[in-house]
Amino acid sequence: MANEERTIPETNVASERPEDPVESQTQAEGGEQIQEAAPETAELEAVQQLLEDARSKADEHWNELLRARAELENQRRRHERELDKGRKYALEKFAQDLLPVKDSLEMGLAAAQAEDANVTALREGTELILKMFNEVVARFGIETIDPQGEAFNPDFHQAISTQESSEAAPDTVLTVVRKGYALNGRLLRPAMVVVSKPGEQTTAGVDTQA
Repeated sequence: MANEERTIPETNVASERPEDPVESQTQAEGGEQIQEAAPETAELEAVQQLLEDARSKADEHWNELLRARAELENQRRRHERELDKGRKYALEKFAQDLLPVKDSLEMGLAAAQAEDANVTALREGTELILKMFNEVVARFGIETIDPQGEAFNPDFHQAISTQESSEAAPDTVLTVVRKGYALNGRLLRPAMVVVSKPGEQTTAGVDTQA
């Protein structure tokens, strides 16, 4: 029995090697970093998505702004064209109504140049033409200022001289040298008039009473 060989059980040295505390700590920290990196990546992706959405909305709003500016510019140009057209053709109806008056004047002039011209007929024709003209201008709001016998009004009358008068009150229009005109109440041309002033007899009477 002394010669029997003793069997020594084999042991796994590697499996029985004690754990290195430093290595274990490193592995644990690596796992924690992986777990922490996952939420950070998700948060970064969410922020990027928000940025893309904001950029998309900003581009949309910018395009809307450009369209609005283009529409405003088109409206401004249309308005300017309408104003220009209105300025050019504002008197179109007035001009059309004046053309018959011009035609009548030309026919009257041709009749006056004839050898057998009738003065009475020419006078009557001229009166008709003047009546026609007055009707045309009246339709467009042009009023005649003829202040014969009225009190002098500096807003619509222009005194070119004064004349003594014992019959008319002072500052009365004695003579209308040239008629005035107003457009819808707005003065176009004042009437040129001669205005009365107190006569010598009236002034002497006032002094005697004093």
